[in-house]
Amino acid sequence: MKLLFEISGENATLPFSELGCIGPVLDQRLQVAVVDARNPQEIDRLAMTHFVLEYLGECDPELPAFKQLLCDLAISTTVPFAGRAKKVHGGSNERNPCSQKAFERMIGTMVDGPVSLSHPEVVYRAILSEDRCYFGRVIRSFDRGTFDHRNPGKRDFFHPGVMMPRMARALVNIARARSGDILLDPFCGTGGILIEADLLGMHAIGSDFDPLMIDGCRRNLQSASLMLADAAHLPFADHSLDSVVTDFPYGQSVCIRKADSMDQLYAASIEEIRRVLRPGRRAVIVTHRDISAIAGRFMTVLEKHEQRVHKSLTRRVLVLCHSPHGEC
Repeated sequence: MKLLFEISGENATLPFSELGCIGPVLDQRLQVAVVDARNPQEIDRLAMTHFVLEYLGECDPELPAFKQLLCDLAISTTVPFAGRAKKVHGGSNERNPCSQKAFERMIGTMVDGPVSLSHPEVVYRAILSEDRCYFGRVIRSFDRGTFDHRNPGKRDFFHPGVMMPRMARALVNIARARSGDILLDPFCGTGGILIEADLLGMHAIGSDFDPLMIDGCRRNLQSASLMLADAAHLPFADHSLDSVVTDFPYGQSVCIRKADSMDQLYAASIEEIRRVLRPGRRAVIVTHRDISAIAGRFMTVLEKHEQRVHKSLTRRVLVLCHSPHGEC
């Protein structure tokens, strides 16, 4: 099943990686992707998507080409419909002088059926990005306010510098964790990643070296399995966990053993993550600098991403695989 995704522009690469939990990305342009949706039932879990559409076709981002596409599709509907168009800001659409309204009017003209701009039962949408115009029928739109309701400041226990829910959800999705999987966060902090895993039906396990964080995390998520533990010596059997997603300590305002340098902590923790992770499964780790050289000593580095939080902090996201061939 081929689906079309209009995705968030808040990060250049993470939204495309997140779509991997739905299926392989076949084609992409700025803020739009075509996906071979092998798991279409999973679309509701996405954090960095605005619209999901049934893929109907694509063409050059010019009105005559779009008219020909609609003519070839010969769409007919008996229910009220509306046509919508989006020109992605920042895309190279200089070759296309037509407005979004012109594309919307073309949809209203070429689709056979009753038009209702105020109360449509079906919405057809054109997305113009870079050198392509993608067209589809909207099957899902996302209310991003649902993540705002879980803002860290609204939890029973709060600590500065925690990750926002939308980012935490995206990382869980990038890890390709499924409902029923065992997911570990070995630096669980206030529990933001575990909350998102729990909402997706996973068995959320958290550990931390700081007793204050364990107590606070328990207040935020009573259903999680929590323990006081050293990330370099995890109390789990070899290859017993399905996924690991964690935000590593950055060396500021965190409780770590003073005898350990940060590089030693990162290396020991990644080696331990590899030990407890099932072969062929993923770990997603976040830190404040690129530690791919350290991680590559123990696991296969599949992806590297960056997320600028503010002028003094850019998160580095590494997607790691417990497989010598990177088959995750």
